[in-house]
Amino acid sequence: MNIRILNKNDVNEFRELRLKGLKTDATAFGSTYERENGFTLEKFKTRLEESDSKFVVGGFDDGSLVCIATFIRKDGEKDKHKSMLVGMYCSKEYRGTGIAKNVVEFILEKARNLEGLKIINLMVVSENLRAKAFYESFGFKKYGTEPKSLFDESKYYDEDLMYLEF
Repeated sequence: MNIRILNKNDVNEFRELRLKGLKTDATAFGSTYERENGFTLEKFKTRLEESDSKFVVGGFDDGSLVCIATFIRKDGEKDKHKSMLVGMYCSKEYRGTGIAKNVVEFILEKARNLEGLKIINLMVVSENLRAKAFYESFGFKKYGTEPKSLFDESKYYDEDLMYLEF
């Protein structure tokens, strides 16, 4: 297994895995398969543009991308000490193998080395107990719940707000 920051050369695999996640685990994301399936390849490439405040990490097995997560740092004068972990998805067949753990550890290690960064926030559907336990294993703590945060045309979903402080 290999963990690294993705770049524009990974765009096809990134798009495929992102769309797979949106289709198979729709309640875990704020976006939808239908919406992002219409995005151009260029739009997906822009998501992979690395900077000091944003990067996408991928976990590979035998050269195939099987896990992704995105780190985004706030850039305001008063909130640049905060960041977000978003878009986390691991193919079902790789859950429990440790690759998702390695992806998050990679992000946390890189984040800890960013000057002035103190907090990583994330949001997780309140019903997703496995994901909440996963994040808690890194030390993330719940600090609130956003009621009716997501709506999928048939049901509202609350999201728990979690943070990790360095």
